[in-house]
Amino acid sequence: MPKQLLISVRCFLAAWIVVIASWPSHAQQTEYAYIGLEPDIITNYLSGNARTLGYVRVTVELMLDDADNLEIVEHHMPLMRALVIEVFGRQPEDKVKSLTGREDIRRTILQMLQERLQAETGNPIIKDVIFTKYLYQG
Repeated sequence: MPKQLLISVRCFLAAWIVVIASWPSHAQQTEYAYIGLEPDIITNYLSGNARTLGYVRVTVELMLDDADNLEIVEHHMPLMRALVIEVFGRQPEDKVKSLTGREDIRRTILQMLQERLQAETGNPIIKDVIFTKYLYQG
């Protein structure tokens, strides 16, 4: 009986060692970082009336996949601002003014930023795009 108990205890300890070894350590976890496109993005969009333009003012925050990439993102900030302005400038009025359209715009901006940073740095870097202020008139 003691021999079976010893074998059971060894199996139990071996199983716990495997479980503990598979837990992610603090050093392996990435630390997200946030950076804003400063100042706010203020640009025109296509309104329904051909003679007038609407405008949008958006505060854009970027969620980075790693805090170590802050310097890289700061270096490419003019490129990212230009891409965001370009995307908003091509949007029709109904898309800018609807919640589903706003989400489509956000996803388009995220995809374009990731593709451009992938081409420039070899890493998409941007984890998410967040609009913290979204005002439009038109």
